Amino acid sequence: MPLMSLQGLRGAGGVARSLFIYWRPGRQRSLRRLYRPFIQPGGVAFDIGAHLGDRSAAFHALGARVVALEPQPALATWFKRLVNRPGVTLLPLAAGPQPGTADIAISVGNPTLSTLATEWRQHVGARNPGFRQVRWEEQLRIEVTTLDQLIATYGEPSFIKIDVEGFEAEVLMGLSHPVAALSVEFVAGVLDVSHACMEQLARLGDYRFNAIAGEQRTFRWEEWQTPDTITQWLNGGAEGLASGDLYACRSDHPLLNTPNTFSDNESQNV
Repeated sequence: MPLMSLQGLRGAGGVARSLFIYWRPGRQRSLRRLYRPFIQPGGVAFDIGAHLGDRSAAFHALGARVVALEPQPALATWFKRLVNRPGVTLLPLAAGPQPGTADIAISVGNPTLSTLATEWRQHVGARNPGFRQVRWEEQLRIEVTTLDQLIATYGEPSFIKIDVEGFEAEVLMGLSHPVAALSVEFVAGVLDVSHACMEQLARLGDYRFNAIAGEQRTFRWEEWQTPDTITQWLNGGAEGLASGDLYACRSDHPLLNTPNTFSDNESQNV
């Protein structure tokens, strides 16, 4: 079979896997429940590394005007099929520390793991067993913007989701003031990226933190944690979690005075 046909089959398999994970029945309901405290109806939300648009769809359903960044053409095509609605703007861009261009390494069989982070890509396979079979077979030159530029164009977001496979700290370098709330991915074996994100957030302002394991919907702690506590948690290996997301709320965020209302059954199983 020709190489391009094999690549095409691997790409189709990767997209199918993502559709099963991110668009399975009931998932949108749990995403809306998770993000409701962060989204201001009529306000703006950013989805940086939008993939197939499941988060963008949830943000929009909660009343946000959504700005989504997805530089991979194949994923952007699927995004448009799945989240083609007024109030959602899809941009074929990446975000970074300054505007310009950069090369994204694309994993054809695992498009959700495509990345601009060269050093991260070189180390994650050796440090995290879940990445040992991942290959980045293609490169694509893409345009890069910054969070500051997006804010200047679309307005300040009430929430920013950043999931860009090891490039999260660089994305935060392009932000010059503290937004209300955001999330960044963490991955076992390369927690130095998470430490760099913490440094960038400390530069911006006073935040409190929580975490979610993998694709679950339950925060690890009822009380939001200080930067020092999270740094210690990361130093200890983040409880051995394979991956997840760190959530940051500015210290004046209303959620910090609201009890955790996510139940385990509702939040984890869809």
